[in-house]
Amino acid sequence: MAERSAARKRTAEDSDSALGAVAGTGDLGPLELDRLIHERVRLGIVSTLAVNGSVTFTDLKGLLNTTDGNLSAHARKLEEAGYIACSKSFERRVPKTEYALTPVGRRELQGYLDHMEAIIRATREG
Repeated sequence: MAERSAARKRTAEDSDSALGAVAGTGDLGPLELDRLIHERVRLGIVSTLAVNGSVTFTDLKGLLNTTDGNLSAHARKLEEAGYIACSKSFERRVPKTEYALTPVGRRELQGYLDHMEAIIRATREG
């Protein structure tokens, strides 16, 4: 029984050190995630932009099944953090807003995904 307890303790310590060592987690604790990205709509925004390059506001709204105000508020937070860039133009006199992932946003998304993968690995091994 003492062996099991010691083995569990070693596994937990190994998992914690593996999680803490994940690139991109910075000052986050082993199980803490980047709250800016972790929210459902914001994760959807950065994931969509990582895959598709630039995407219009209208397309993002449809893909994420959200309202104008909700998408706008979440996009603004990501833009203020430097994760996404917003460009506005006109297409046949109709305003067009387009978003793209910045290098900072790509790096932070990669760090977030690495951290999630480490948590998943530690959970499966535990």
